[in-house]
Amino acid sequence: MTRLPRVTGPEVIRALERDGFAIARRKGSHAYLRHVDGRATVVPLHSGETIGPGLLSKILRDTGIDRERFLTLLG
Repeated sequence: MTRLPRVTGPEVIRALERDGFAIARRKGSHAYLRHVDGRATVVPLHSGETIGPGLLSKILRDTGIDRERFLTLLG
């Protein structure tokens, strides 16, 4: 199994946008992303903080993206 990298919220959002997600709304320091097929997730945008591996796994599970695909989307 591939280890997930340490990434920030904006990096996750850029990767998800490459896969067809768009920011539907923002409230405070959280962005709600939605795909046209109905998949959705929330990504925290806390300044300078990385997203932990547990939360990143939850985001990937919500979006239906596997780890290898996410690594290619990161770029």
